[in-house]
Amino acid sequence: MRLLSDLTIVIPTRNEAANIGALLASVPPDVELIVVDNSDDDTAEIVRRRRPCRTLIVHCSGSLTVARETGARAARSRWLLFTDADVRFAPSYFSTLGDRLERSGDIALLFGSKLSADDYVGHYRRLSIAQGALARLKIPAASGSNMLVTSEAFSAVGGFDTSLSCNEDSELGWRIARAGYAWRHEPGLVVFATDHRRLHRGPLRKTFHTVFRCTSLYLNLIPSCLRGHDWGYWREARRATK
Repeated sequence: MRLLSDLTIVIPTRNEAANIGALLASVPPDVELIVVDNSDDDTAEIVRRRRPCRTLIVHCSGSLTVARETGARAARSRWLLFTDADVRFAPSYFSTLGDRLERSGDIALLFGSKLSADDYVGHYRRLSIAQGALARLKIPAASGSNMLVTSEAFSAVGGFDTSLSCNEDSELGWRIARAGYAWRHEPGLVVFATDHRRLHRGPLRKTFHTVFRCTSLYLNLIPSCLRGHDWGYWREARRATK
């Protein structure tokens, strides 16, 4: 498929030894993969062992946003597919993606849904419904777990805002849309969450954080001195693993 030679998957990793295997198993072997790693466990070694070909591992000690930016700048393909180590692609994902890109025309941003096959099924389904509702309101609610961007649009808007420690994915999508690029929400492009650590302290808490912070970012209400603070997002993830 011509698509596969025009696509690079960018994955930031930090101590994802328990999750990375499921993701790698769901990626076709002929797709380029860039793993931007900041681990002190066996994540990088698992990647090397499981996927020795068409894989570049880049070491980066910066934030997740910096890791995404680093991976994107290392890619040489037209399409960049951003995802996370704690998901797996649906079996039909890449055949569906090929069909969507064949008909994409001048689309520069394409994003799908993140669902769950085990825990918190209702929570993820509601988020997908919300993505669709916002898309009808002409607001792209893209997730870094399942987001495709053309390298042209990515470079034209300046890439990720590396001052952000979270919600950098949505913010990039808004800038691409505001720059006049065409975009589309494709709910049929599905990834499945395999690690729900940020939900263990309550889905409502996580949802409130996302909605309040994204709304503030979208309306440009967050002073520049506070944009880099995660408002407890990553602290909750660390606590959930203890």
